[in-house]
Amino acid sequence: MVRHVSAGRVGAVVGRNVGALRSGASYWLVLVSGFFEPLLYLLSIGVGVGALVGRIPLGDGQVVSYAVFVAPAMLAASAMNGALAETTFNFFFKMKYAKTFEAILATPVRPVEVAVGELSWAMIRSSFYTAAFLAVMVALGLAEPVWALAAFPATMLVGLAFGAAGMAMSTLLRGWQDFDLLNAAQFSLFLFSGTFAPVGDYPPVLEAVVVATPLYHAVELVRGLALGQPSWALAGHAVYLGVMTVAGLWFAAGRIQRVLCA
Repeated sequence: MVRHVSAGRVGAVVGRNVGALRSGASYWLVLVSGFFEPLLYLLSIGVGVGALVGRIPLGDGQVVSYAVFVAPAMLAASAMNGALAETTFNFFFKMKYAKTFEAILATPVRPVEVAVGELSWAMIRSSFYTAAFLAVMVALGLAEPVWALAAFPATMLVGLAFGAAGMAMSTLLRGWQDFDLLNAAQFSLFLFSGTFAPVGDYPPVLEAVVVATPLYHAVELVRGLALGQPSWALAGHAVYLGVMTVAGLWFAAGRIQRVLCA
């Protein structure tokens, strides 16, 4: 699959999305508004509730404030939300109703290049959210600037993983009603991935389920780097997200081929 990917044709798919962004004021509102949800969670729960919770012990014995504990999780969730917003609602609309991909595929662009281009655009959107969120974390004293820079590539990997998964799921959706299930799954991940409490505090059965979910690995990877705690365990989380990216991209490209080029 990779040998058939042309950087120029992928760039054309991304360029089409950039053109749509420039011509649509409403899209700018959606883009900007997506940044505020995790920020409000951080301020209300991390800072507000954090004043009641106190300090949280980490696995290595370090003790941090609740806001410092929650902020990297909100950062990972921001990367997830930004990528999924682009590769679920927008991707599904372009594939199912606007027939955008059918028009693109009438050119020399291949299905895999559509998938890579859409994923690249989703990563750009996700990176916009995470860069702004990291700046807020540094400004509030919730992360050191050096470790904030180290965490940024990790948030890009999170965006790639969830963007690829979002595209793969979108190719299977039958209609807008199916998004109710997708939203429920996304919100469940947000609540139960070590976001607001250490996973070790969960019952053993629930802990085992959580450890298998993708946002848990995203949170652990971003939190480890943002808090300045690099370890070999972070490599395992990165591998999980890397495999998720490749598998989702491969599946989405195959589905575009079967559905639109049959």
